[in-house]
Amino acid sequence: MYKNFLMLVINPGSTSTKVSVFSNLECKATKSLQHSSEELEKFAVISDQYEFRKKAVTDYLSELSISARELDAVVGRGGLLRPLKGGTYLIGNTMLDDLKSMRYGQHASNLGAIISYEIAASVNKPSYIVNPVVVDEMEPLARFSGHPEIPRKSVFHALNQKAVAKRASADMGMDYNGANMIIAHLGGGISVAAHKKGRVIDVNNGLEEGPFSPERTGSLPVIQLMELCYSGRYTKNDMKKLLVGKGGLAAYLGTTDCVEIEQQINNGNTHAHDVFEALAYQVSKEIAALGAVLYGKVDAVVLTGGLARSKTLTGWITERVNYLAKVLVYPGEDEMHALAEGALRVLTGEETALEYDNA
Repeated sequence: MYKNFLMLVINPGSTSTKVSVFSNLECKATKSLQHSSEELEKFAVISDQYEFRKKAVTDYLSELSISARELDAVVGRGGLLRPLKGGTYLIGNTMLDDLKSMRYGQHASNLGAIISYEIAASVNKPSYIVNPVVVDEMEPLARFSGHPEIPRKSVFHALNQKAVAKRASADMGMDYNGANMIIAHLGGGISVAAHKKGRVIDVNNGLEEGPFSPERTGSLPVIQLMELCYSGRYTKNDMKKLLVGKGGLAAYLGTTDCVEIEQQINNGNTHAHDVFEALAYQVSKEIAALGAVLYGKVDAVVLTGGLARSKTLTGWITERVNYLAKVLVYPGEDEMHALAEGALRVLTGEETALEYDNA
């Protein structure tokens, strides 16, 4: 038996910072620290929020009467970095420089590594990130889009995808590094990935490709999209919102609440039925396409994410794709648990922490 490792897990979002304390994989305490718009609007850029959010985290630790010296490690949500292979990364100066300068983009998740490092370094403990959204293990053929100026990029729900992939492999009595799976993360964004023996060799960019989702359009007919862009009806920012934020279920039904949509369906709303089934239809097509990527050698199809709580949606998808392989459903996503799992694998010696400088 391994010792009990005490870990602080930090997951910054746009208006909150989720904080949990784990003893191995048992969550001892957790809280979502809310940040008002009035508090956040004082900062010109997200990186300026660092001290403010760090204080909120350390204040919470004080509430729990936990000293940073008691921690064995601090793990944060990975931010926008250069493309990386999957795994748990030790936070160091080069990574921090890229996040603080926002070299690869600005997002609240960038603060996860910065805050984690500062808290851990103050007591000479290690800090990590686990499977950030920029995990890129795609094979060369998957990068072709149709034009060299528009390469396909790997941006997806890597943290939950990798965690669920390991869980599903264990449940099937298999090693993740020896399994072939197609995993569909069904959430505010949707990413469907081919996992081949521990690597995600192809996946749709969850922001701009693939099935539509509660608030994103996914792939669109490009000529019609071009005509809309040049119609004079929309600014560039309007188009961004139309594609990400006001697309998908929001555009068709005026809501992203799947419970409400299922109630509409149960009340006989045929339009709601057709839109919701179309979502399942598009996800199923994406899964089937990845079956070809894996030459039909698929050990399981896995459905996860918040929308996987809908038995209606998962039922429709299962009906269409269960010819490929058994369909396993893991509803929801537990990012805090997935972050703790990644750090614990390093602390116990199951895995070796990767170095960002050498990735």
